[in-house]
Amino acid sequence: MNPIVAIRSVSRWTQARLAAAAGTSQPTIAAYEAGTKSPTWRTVEAVAEAAGLACYPAVGTPMTREELQSHALHFAIAAKLSADPDAVIRRCRRNIARMRDVNPHAARLLDEWDRILDRPVREIVARMLDPGEHARELRHVSPFAGLLSARERAAVLRSARDAA
Repeated sequence: MNPIVAIRSVSRWTQARLAAAAGTSQPTIAAYEAGTKSPTWRTVEAVAEAAGLACYPAVGTPMTREELQSHALHFAIAAKLSADPDAVIRRCRRNIARMRDVNPHAARLLDEWDRILDRPVREIVARMLDPGEHARELRHVSPFAGLLSARERAAVLRSARDAA
């Protein structure tokens, strides 16, 4: 996961706004996101702090291919959530209601998604993009189904495959 992309996804800031707050340039932020320039960990922390966030290193078991794909899809969905939170959250709540009927054994995770959806958008996005093992489990019963078109989904999966 690219930490600068994650910081922008959670902060919902433009590259220019993040660059100004972090005391760098928009092209530098763009280069970090594109992977043509690699920020140091200290730089990542400073950029996160400039956005009012904290960034922590994650240590755990490597994600499986399916978990990496799910994580990449949630990155794309986070952009839609940031653009139109009310519509996305309404759809998620409808999905949760349907999922409860189909899979009552997932009630614990669906209850947790319900609580997460009550939080501010930046906190929802942070949970969606969390690389931790519990968040991976949560993404197995994601309420964000149907938010990406088939074309968007294919592009994200192709990009994730190419990055691996």
